Order: sequence, then C-alpha cells, then structure tokens
Amino acid sequence: MRFFSSLYPLAFIMVSGVIALFYVSHTTLTSWFRRDVCFSQPSITFVELPSEMHMSERVQYKQPSVLHGRSDVASVTPWLAPIVWKDTYDPVVFDHIYKNRNLTIATTVFAVGKYILFMHDFLETAEKYFMVGFNVHYYIFTDNPKAVPEVKFSPGRVKTIIEVPGSKRWQEISSRRMEMIQKTIEEHIKDEADYIFCLDVDTKFYDYWGPESLGTLVACLHPGYYEQQRESFPYERRSASTAYIPNNEGDYYYGGAVIGGLVGEVHKVAKTCRENLELDASKSIEAAWQEESHLNRYFLYNKPTKVLSPEYLWQDFKAKTKEIRTIRFSQVIKNYAEVRPNQ
Repeated sequence: MRFFSSLYPLAFIMVSGVIALFYVSHTTLTSWFRRDVCFSQPSITFVELPSEMHMSERVQYKQPSVLHGRSDVASVTPWLAPIVWKDTYDPVVFDHIYKNRNLTIATTVFAVGKYILFMHDFLETAEKYFMVGFNVHYYIFTDNPKAVPEVKFSPGRVKTIIEVPGSKRWQEISSRRMEMIQKTIEEHIKDEADYIFCLDVDTKFYDYWGPESLGTLVACLHPGYYEQQRESFPYERRSASTAYIPNNEGDYYYGGAVIGGLVGEVHKVAKTCRENLELDASKSIEAAWQEESHLNRYFLYNKPTKVLSPEYLWQDFKAKTKEIRTIRFSQVIKNYAEVRPNQ
C-alpha cells in the first residue's frame, strides 16, 4: 500500500504534464492554422426566417414531388436561391403561409415629369393583381402631387404622396432614386412595413403577383438578357466606376425596375448604391445604366436570396417565349422622346 501511495504524486505530475502538452500543442496548432490558412468570407448570410414557413392551419393541396417538375428552366441558382417561375411552386401553400401574418408590403414608385401619365394604370392593375389580400402601402414620389389619380383601394391598402423635385435629365432622376428610397425607409418605412418592393411606374400588372415573391433580398431577371451570356450583359465595364464588373464575372443581368426584400436589406441596397453613385459623380463618372449598373454590382457580391423570373418584369413589345407561361408585370410601350426630359 505504501508503494502505491508513493505513486500518486507521480501520477498527478504525469497527468498534469499531458494536459499542459495538449493545451500548448492545441494552441500552437490553432495559431498556425489561423496564420497560414485563409478562407474567403461569404458575401452574405442567408436567413429566410424559418417562422415564415409555418403553416398556421390545415389546408388541402397537391402532394409535391421531388422527381417531377419543370425541366425547361432552372428553378434554383448556383447558391441555392429559388428562381420563381409559374408551376415551380403552389400558390395555395404560399397564401396559407403568409396571409395570416398581418404583413405590410411597402411599394415605392416614382412618377416624375410626364411619367405621372402611367400612374393610373399602375395603381389600378396593382389593386387587381399585386399582393391581393395583403396590407400594401404605396409611396408615390412625384413632382406633381395634384396629378396623382384617385384609385379605389381595397381595405388595408393606402398611399402616401412624397413631393420631389423634377429634373431636366432622366438619368439624374434614375440616379437619385436610391437616395430617396434610403431616406424614406429611414424616416417612415422601417416602422411601417415588413417587406418592400421598389417598382417602376411605366408598367402594368397582368396576372397574380403574390407572397411567392417575398424573401430576404429579391432581384428580378431582366427580360432582355436572361437568355444571353455574361459577355453580352450591359454591365459597367470601366474600372474607374464603382459599378465595374469585369468581362469574366457576373451571374445574371438584373432589371432595375424590380427590387425587393425585407425593409432592412433593401435599405442596405439603397444606401450602398447611393454612396457609390455619389463617389462616381465626384469623379465625373456616370455608370452605363445609372442605378441599374450599381444594382447589378451589388447583387454580384451580395447574392439575392430569391430571384424572380422575367414573368415579373416583361416588356409589352416582346412576344412571349416558350418558357414564359404567364406575364405578371410588364413595361408598357411608350415614346421615350415624349416622356423623357432630354431624350
């Protein structure tokens, strides 16, 4: 017994030594690993709020299939964001997920100069097709508040008119839109809405646009370029601009007529694009397509969590292609020489 008792201090010393050696080795290895191995930081953390997917009550709908679906279009991006096309989702499911949450969707629209002529059709068709059954708050930016048409709104849907200065250049109107959206989010929308869509006024709704479009950060494919290769995209190619995208980069070409998402995320978009537009202006640079160029740069490095197909941004002068099974929202035919100040 006396022999074993004498071993206790020795055992304690040995165990302590092993623990110390492990600690030193672990610390050294960790330090070496952190010092010599670099990882690329992800451009965005995707958080789609799991509670949004909660079904608050039982509802009957078709059984989904993991083996059969649309095979003529891509329905997911390389970073696993959904691309929303007709027949890639069940509207009954989406309505039941979102409609009981008492959501408010802010909707900004600019009607400056002669673009006020498009306001009536925009509002009238929006009341028929856009976010039907949801609270919608239209924020109308115009230099002619008296000319905003009276349209009968459904319950829970209202408008706020914000007077803004006119301009002799349509490019300036486009460039200043991000600044105005940022300011209005900070002063009003952040306390009044859950989601926001920034839409162009020279458009009409033709089919149902519902909660399937909601997401953390939402972009829309431009109808003129969704079939093209990135080398053909009208990105800003001058490296002196903050909107610059090299020829060998780019995912899709997104239209500036539709921007959406959680209010806080769209605020980030507007703030970043406004800052970059101002930085370019300080160097006497104007990006190829003003805010749309800066928007495409933003989405390249801050991936949207949902991408809307061209169903959500078509052009009236374009014939439907085989993959376009419906047109929900479309830019109307117009004479640019008549509506743009310096065209």
